[in-house]
Amino acid sequence: MTSIITGDIIGSQKIQTTVWIEDLKGLLGQLTTEQKDWQIYRGDSFQIEIKDPKDALIAAIRIKAFLKSMKMDARMGIGIGDKSKSNLKISENSGKVFINAGQVFDSLKKDKITMGIKTSNPTIDETLNLMLHLALTVMDSWPQQSAEFVVAAIENPTLTQKELGLKLNIKQASVSRRSHRSHFDLIMKFEKYFRETIEKRLV
Repeated sequence: MTSIITGDIIGSQKIQTTVWIEDLKGLLGQLTTEQKDWQIYRGDSFQIEIKDPKDALIAAIRIKAFLKSMKMDARMGIGIGDKSKSNLKISENSGKVFINAGQVFDSLKKDKITMGIKTSNPTIDETLNLMLHLALTVMDSWPQQSAEFVVAAIENPTLTQKELGLKLNIKQASVSRRSHRSHFDLIMKFEKYFRETIEKRLV
């Protein structure tokens, strides 16, 4: 079992591609171990395999925060399931995980939401998507500074607020405010619930 994130970038036309494309490539490369496991296509669409499905949500949150820090956003469908073969490029592969990711991604514009989850279990999907949609009321509204904080906090989970302040070149009080405004602790509680649910009921 694995996970696929299928996404397209919102607002990419407003910013020159050269400003963000290499950083996005770098991020996708950090989220997986092999070049064949991700691709950017049609200029502003992307797909990435997160081999441990428990890590799929934190990866999607990290991508979203990165894009929000660049004053963009993304629609992302998270699919969890099996794939046909393990040694193929992501563009050449198939399987239930790709079907799940594609189906939930296709529903996003219609439902006017920016992220969705689809597994093989409709009951799990209903609960996770309800929680996700509530979390998106916060994440969709992240201003640039909050998104920059979220990126730094996810990438450096062991740093204290003081250390994060040094990394972001801001005072500790500003770190605390950004953490509060982004509802980072609450988002991470949901991420922990997602991780535990996938591990106990699917993996």
